[in-house]
Amino acid sequence: MKRIYLDNGATSFPKAPGVVESISNYLISVGSNVNRGSYDTSFEAENIVYETRELICELFNFKKAENVIFTKNVTESLNILIKGLLKSGDHVIVSSMEHNAVMRPLNSLEKYGVEYSRVQCNSLGELNPDDVVKSIKPNTKAIIMTHASNVCGTILDLKNVGRICKEKGLYFIIDSAQTAGFLDVDYEDLNADAIAFTGHKSLLGPQGIGGFIISDELASKVEPLIEGGTGSLSDEEIQPEYMPDKFEPGTLNIPGIYGLNASLKYILKEKVSTIREKELYLVEHFLEGLLNMPGIHIVGKKDLSHRTAVVSIDVPGKDNAEVSYELSSGFGIMTRCGLHCAPSAHKTLGTFPRGTVRFSFSHFNTIAEVKYTIDAIHKVLKDI
Repeated sequence: MKRIYLDNGATSFPKAPGVVESISNYLISVGSNVNRGSYDTSFEAENIVYETRELICELFNFKKAENVIFTKNVTESLNILIKGLLKSGDHVIVSSMEHNAVMRPLNSLEKYGVEYSRVQCNSLGELNPDDVVKSIKPNTKAIIMTHASNVCGTILDLKNVGRICKEKGLYFIIDSAQTAGFLDVDYEDLNADAIAFTGHKSLLGPQGIGGFIISDELASKVEPLIEGGTGSLSDEEIQPEYMPDKFEPGTLNIPGIYGLNASLKYILKEKVSTIREKELYLVEHFLEGLLNMPGIHIVGKKDLSHRTAVVSIDVPGKDNAEVSYELSSGFGIMTRCGLHCAPSAHKTLGTFPRGTVRFSFSHFNTIAEVKYTIDAIHKVLKDI
């Protein structure tokens, strides 16, 4: 049976060329910690870690390598930013398309006096920036938003949101989990104060490595979520205030950083625009194959405008979980069914609580795989 991986919105597969070799090289030939030893392999690891910060800067058009913070994923990054910034009496604004990586920390902070407003997107997942302005209150401190939906692929108009933040003096925090490596996510152009990223999705790196970039101004306002040894100021029992040590206690995931280093070099060499064009080419053919197919509903946008390579369908005449299972068991096609850790987005799109079957493409997929998948969907739905 064929094996067709279409769950890249959850984690990318395969990874970029060179990722496995880079991790293996670290584990077999280097193995040292960083900021702890004064010997050759420790210095080598430190150089790779710093080089990876510089690659992140290049990817996001960001200027300060020391303000690139490594975490284990975008969820940890968002928790650090949200819980470290917000205090009792603060108000923040989010969209109705947010992932639980944003919503669960905010709901947890409600009991401490933090409040939020959820700007309603339309049934395609699109955001009207004018509605953001209407949600601003005297105590609004920040706007926190996903760059694109992990459910339907709609890209939110964050450039205008960033402009609003700049005009109103609000911090702007972006969740780039679904766009980094697919879109040109430009820190300066978006007027961002922080961008949280993860390495294992469109950045084509391993699981367990992510991070965020942050302005000096916002970094001075965010309290660290975790504190501990950094290999610096070891004579003191308080967390250093300077970057990146303030937010990087304990041993980093150095194998993950080595893998991310290789994947970033691959992406920057291939160019984000080239990767995006290939993925949208595949999505275009996939959507064409679905548009006139009876028994299914395409969730969100039905064209290529302002979207990523994520497509969700709902099958009203059948259990979506059954559709996903039959595609896997009968045809080797791997998708993700359910609510995708984004119940608010599904409520916005009208697919709560049924959820959807999500197909998310990589530029490593082929047009032959797209055609095979369309044919398989036809066969699964033949009795409806």
